[in-house]
Amino acid sequence: MSLITTSGLSKAYGPVDIFSGLNLTIPPRARIALVGENGIGKTTLLNLLADIESPSEGKIQRANQLGVSYLPQKSDLNSELTLWEEILTAFNNLLKIEQELHKIEQRMSQPNGSTEELVSRYGTLQADFEHRGGYTYKSRMQQVLAGVGFSSPDFHMPVNHLSGGQRTRALLSRVLLTPSDLLIFDEPTNHLDIKAIQWLEGFLKNYSGAVLLVSHDRYFIDQVCNQIWEMSRGGFETYRGNYSAYLEQRQSRWERQQEVFDREKARLVNELDYVKRNIAGQRTNQAKGKLRRLSRRVQAIEQIGLQAIQGKTWAQISQEVQTTTSPMSVQESHQRIMALKNPVKQPQLLSMSLKTKKRGGDLVLRTNDLEIGYPDGDKPLFSVPDITLLRGECAALIGPNGAGKTTFLKTVLEQLQPWSGIVKLGANLDVGYFAQAHQDLNDGNTVLEEIDGVGKFQSENSARSYLGSYLFSGEEVYKKISVLSGGERGRLALAKLSLSNANLLLLDEPTNHLDIPSQETLQAVLTDYPGTILLVSHDRYLINALSSQIWEIDVNEEDLIVYEGNYQAYQSDQGEKKLPDEEINLEDETSDAYKDRKSAKNLALAADRQRAARLREVETRITDLEVLLEDIGESLIVPPEDADEVARLGKDYRDAEKELELLLKEWENLQE
Repeated sequence: MSLITTSGLSKAYGPVDIFSGLNLTIPPRARIALVGENGIGKTTLLNLLADIESPSEGKIQRANQLGVSYLPQKSDLNSELTLWEEILTAFNNLLKIEQELHKIEQRMSQPNGSTEELVSRYGTLQADFEHRGGYTYKSRMQQVLAGVGFSSPDFHMPVNHLSGGQRTRALLSRVLLTPSDLLIFDEPTNHLDIKAIQWLEGFLKNYSGAVLLVSHDRYFIDQVCNQIWEMSRGGFETYRGNYSAYLEQRQSRWERQQEVFDREKARLVNELDYVKRNIAGQRTNQAKGKLRRLSRRVQAIEQIGLQAIQGKTWAQISQEVQTTTSPMSVQESHQRIMALKNPVKQPQLLSMSLKTKKRGGDLVLRTNDLEIGYPDGDKPLFSVPDITLLRGECAALIGPNGAGKTTFLKTVLEQLQPWSGIVKLGANLDVGYFAQAHQDLNDGNTVLEEIDGVGKFQSENSARSYLGSYLFSGEEVYKKISVLSGGERGRLALAKLSLSNANLLLLDEPTNHLDIPSQETLQAVLTDYPGTILLVSHDRYLINALSSQIWEIDVNEEDLIVYEGNYQAYQSDQGEKKLPDEEINLEDETSDAYKDRKSAKNLALAADRQRAARLREVETRITDLEVLLEDIGESLIVPPEDADEVARLGKDYRDAEKELELLLKEWENLQE
């Protein structure tokens, strides 16, 4: 049975409709990512499913005694308790059982205290206590707290003394440890470094319940999720697979919808041509009837879109649209057909470019005996090997929060002196710097004043037009920078960076606060950028796409390690490093136990390969059936004159629907 099922789910705030008519299902052990541009309604949908808000229309059916744990995007965790005491509240029910067990133990220790009833009660409670993890909850607390980045001394700090990021991680820890059937997360990777995100990925992969999350971390979605819910201005779509699979399916869907739209528009033009040729001839009645039907269809497409009327009878369509009783004129029909546009387009939230004004030298950055640190510090943060960055390369600097990544960038920019050693930039370099906290933005300026101070715009209209490419429109250009959201500040900083024409970019968390479509745009622009990039980011998807080197700060060894290649190559290198330690623990390869273990492992791997192969076959067939149903539906919109052909199409449609239903069930089983 599904954990949550919705029917006709809609939400509006006053006259503003956020979304409507959503029919959703969350099965057990689901791993679902909800994606879409900022402001589209993702958090609102999470709030409805978490029972924090009520729908305007529709129903939400939840499984009996469904346990849901919810992590909001912004933590409001305020507590006088210590971190350990606060996380311990996740086990309140378990602690009550533990207290009762202690009380019974005390009674049983008294003379004549071990009555049959008391012993039976103790046995029942003890079994329940063990089943709920009563003997492991403290070790689980330690593992989770360490996993999200807390150290042992942090355990005893009052929650109200923690920073905002630490409070978010504390709330995440409590949510992860609270017994639940469904975890709902709104940006769970905020305030986590790469190591903590990797730990969270492993935790969620092994989690026995279902997971629904909103995240801007595309790599995280790739690793955790096997289903994507996409919210857009054009509606709601469901995709099978992880984020990479979603990109491929989404592109195929766009292309199919464009083909359908082009065919529909061509058909309307042909029908109108028939009307033009026959409106005043012997077939005038047929032409007028066709013009009436054509007029209604054009108006329906204008109002609710072509996709919304596919496969529906006119009686069904007329319930959703309002059309005129009299047909349009031939001339008006022609104008409105030509004006029809495909409403389903690739979201392009940013329209930006990064160009270089001049070509720099081949040598961009070189260090010698470099140590990074603060002049008033007791010791350097880390040492740097002698490294070289050449023109056209991208080096990604990674490491835990607080390791010194931003300090390294400031040292390269000569805003800080090295602790010791030399860092030297090459010749003919124009440096562009994107600061994580956007410190270069003047909070007293308006958006228009800030951009006008950087670019040489001929008029206010040209400056406003430029800002429009970064989603600042209308009166928004007069907003003070001090009141901008994180995403707005990030877009404005990118707008300023684009005007620099720099041939060396130092980027400190450039995708922070950007929604996924904007991240995709930025990634595409940086991929085509002809200059050199030094990138600090937790966005592993971006790192993997751009980097030719990985520079990792090892806080334990207090040095920087250089890896050639992208993030996947770095991960492979990390895996090879772990092999020797794993081999030490292996038993004698000639032993029966080892042979049995190896045989079982080989069988499991073979089963996994068979399942993966079948999964690919099923997904391919599902896609084919969906296309077939769409094509048959189009054919039935204007049925053929041959009744046998209509019957055949109807039978093919029903057969395809049945096969699709069976395959979708098989797909769910294979995923689980």
